[in-house]
Amino acid sequence: MQRVLVTGGAGFIGSVLANEIADKEDYRAVVCDRFGSTEKWRNLSKHQIFEIISPEDSFFWLESQVENIKAVVHLGAISSTTETDVDLILENNFNFSKQLWNWCAQNEKPFIYASSAATYGNGEQGFNDEVDANYLTSLRPMNAYGWSKLLFDQYVSNSVRRGDKVPPQWVGLKFFNVYGPNEYHKGGQKSVAAQIFPHAAAGRPVKLFKSYNKNYPDGGQKRDFVYVKDCTKVMRWFLEHPEKSGLFNLGTGEARTFEDLAKAVFTALKREPKISFVDMPEEIKEKYQYLTEAKMNRLREAGYKHPFHSLEEGITDYVQQHLNQADPYF
Repeated sequence: MQRVLVTGGAGFIGSVLANEIADKEDYRAVVCDRFGSTEKWRNLSKHQIFEIISPEDSFFWLESQVENIKAVVHLGAISSTTETDVDLILENNFNFSKQLWNWCAQNEKPFIYASSAATYGNGEQGFNDEVDANYLTSLRPMNAYGWSKLLFDQYVSNSVRRGDKVPPQWVGLKFFNVYGPNEYHKGGQKSVAAQIFPHAAAGRPVKLFKSYNKNYPDGGQKRDFVYVKDCTKVMRWFLEHPEKSGLFNLGTGEARTFEDLAKAVFTALKREPKISFVDMPEEIKEKYQYLTEAKMNRLREAGYKHPFHSLEEGITDYVQQHLNQADPYF
């Protein structure tokens, strides 16, 4: 049976994908990740993962399994938007990505990778999932994480434009605001839904940021919130459609407010909403995005027809099937 290598496979999105692959039994799920003293192992504890390897051993493993590899899904990254060690970010998010891309190109293996909506910066240039090098160069990410993801998108774009040898299938997914089970190890980088849940469950008011933009009321800042189970469904669709390649937004196509999200959490708990507004930290005021919204036409035009959870549907499933359970893991 063929293997699908998932880098970052013990992390948030990666573990949900690896678990789904393991459960479907179409392929064997191989996880590439670091665990250290974290609780990330719990993200995989309910499923039959075929093999686990360290990032340091990844290319040795790839060379030993060439004939058995179905695809490489590269989700591993330094994903914290507040990480300040740029050398560390570049080594993990850019250089390692290039090495995997080149290996897949040389060995003719499909390559699916995580880009990010953070590449769009404050959205002044729109949210267009174009491979065009000029458009990508016009983007201005607001943190080193977003820049590292943009660098790799540019590398891919230039490789395709020059006619270099590329993987037989290549797919870059610009994830928007993903929420859902198995994000619990992310601390302050967890989704707002996960962060406010304990307060809502206890009947306490939840805190949202005040707005400093006259076009948006307090709590009215908007994000394209997308449920992790929809994201993994998209990736599994690409695994089954190796003829499809490109750079694609992965959101819902509909921006919703943080107040909408908070109310959805309370509704899922069958409680009346209690929301208060607090000052935004000074260090993020100047870099704060007030709107992200994915344009989804390219993914739809590629042939992906499945519906996405609405915010209310996704939050209800997340709260009732995971967050409000004794064992919240997927």
